[in-house]
Amino acid sequence: QVQLEESGGGLVQPGGSLRLSCAASGRTFGSGAMAWFRQAPGKEREFVSAIRYSGHTYYTDSVKGRFTISRDKSKNTLYLQMNSLEPDDTGVYYCAADPRIILSSIRDARHYDYWGRGTQVTVSS
Repeated sequence: QVQLEESGGGLVQPGGSLRLSCAASGRTFGSGAMAWFRQAPGKEREFVSAIRYSGHTYYTDSVKGRFTISRDKSKNTLYLQMNSLEPDDTGVYYCAADPRIILSSIRDARHYDYWGRGTQVTVSS
C-alpha cells in the first residue's frame, strides 16, 4: 500500500503563489507516474499535471506556464508550484500515484490506484 498526504493549500489573492506538497509513504515504486488533480465545487475532478518516473512532465493547458510539477525521489515527495493563481484555480487539489499507468492514461483519474485526501486551494480577493 502507498499512503499519500497533501499539504500547502490555503487562501491566496489572485496573482499570488502557493506550493503544494504530497508526501508518499509505505510501498514505493520505480515506475509509473504521480499526478495532481483538482475538483471545484459542483464540477468533476480534472487533471492538472503529472510527472512520470522518467521525469517527463505534463500539464493541462490552463496551467501551462504558471504551474510547475516536480518530484524529490530521495524524500518521496511530489510538489506543485503554482504561480499567477486565478480564481478558476480554486478547488480541492489531490495527489495521485500509480506504478503501472501508461502514457495514454496519464490524464485519466480512473487509472490511478492511490490517492491523498486533498488540500483546499482558494483564490479570492
